[in-house]
Amino acid sequence: MVLSKDFWELPQPEDAYLAKVHDFMRAWKTGQAEFVLHTSGSTGTPKPIHVFRNQLISSALATGEALNLGAGTRALVCLNVNYIAGLMMLVRGMELNWQLTVIEPSSNPLLDVDDAAEFDFTALVPLQLANILENQLTKNRTGSMGKVLLGGAPVGIRLLNEISGIGIPVFQSYGMTETVSHIALRKLNFPEAEEHYTFLPGLHFGVDERGCLFVSGAVTRNEIVQTNDLVEINGTTFKWLGRADHVINSGGVKIVLDQVDAIVAQTFFDLEIANAFFSWYINDEKLGQKLVLLVEGKPLTIAAHLILDEIRKRSSAYETPKHIYFADEFAKTPTGKVDKRRSFQPFSPS
Repeated sequence: MVLSKDFWELPQPEDAYLAKVHDFMRAWKTGQAEFVLHTSGSTGTPKPIHVFRNQLISSALATGEALNLGAGTRALVCLNVNYIAGLMMLVRGMELNWQLTVIEPSSNPLLDVDDAAEFDFTALVPLQLANILENQLTKNRTGSMGKVLLGGAPVGIRLLNEISGIGIPVFQSYGMTETVSHIALRKLNFPEAEEHYTFLPGLHFGVDERGCLFVSGAVTRNEIVQTNDLVEINGTTFKWLGRADHVINSGGVKIVLDQVDAIVAQTFFDLEIANAFFSWYINDEKLGQKLVLLVEGKPLTIAAHLILDEIRKRSSAYETPKHIYFADEFAKTPTGKVDKRRSFQPFSPS
């Protein structure tokens, strides 16, 4: 639905999802100063947090400046407005005077808009873009999305390779609910992919004694938000290394699970293995924590020891999982992200 400028002044729609959009926009337009949002639960138990109007405005203005999205931008809102990513699309639209088309979230949003629809900006989760590129009805319509912002989950090797070949600029975001959406962006194509994220304007940042990023600025009410993300900062850019709580100690060697996942992702891509996976650990009497791999689905046609041999060719012996487990289906958070701890629980020694 293309929202009219007076959408918020009209009677509440009968459609339940559009009613939520309407209620938030009315609250915003009538000056509500404080809002309660919920974290996604991707790095812990979902929790409510209070955010203030000026934080949301600051975030919206920074995004508009960073991506050059001014008044009249035609934006597709297809992320859940119950969470910060979707909600911020509404705030940007109201504060930057955009033309908003709002649809209920689905796995392939282009199936839910007219074939002739054209947008200047679309925010997606990686799964939505992957489904768009896989579907015969939508894979040739990517040009209609304008600039694309990906967030909410990692972008896999397979999708990165597909993104390099499409003719629209695609950005990956870095942020969290506590910073009211993204605070940094990196290009995934156009003219070439970037390894480092670039901070949005108006932020102060640094690392703590662990090497984990902290930020402050108008989007945080100038309070320091401390993350568990290990980074290397270079000027106004940084490279994400992994999460501090995803570091294990195996035989006295510190292993960053996120870096292992990157190696396994490249291995799986080269072997044409499409299964989802993640690296994890089990307690071990000799090693302390033993690195293992959990793969979604039935055991693969390629023998596990051959897969491990291929991983070892791309990494060190320490970064090679010692065993592969298979789970029929991964446990998910309320927002559809993999809950690693719950997914691995059936395989943990009692």
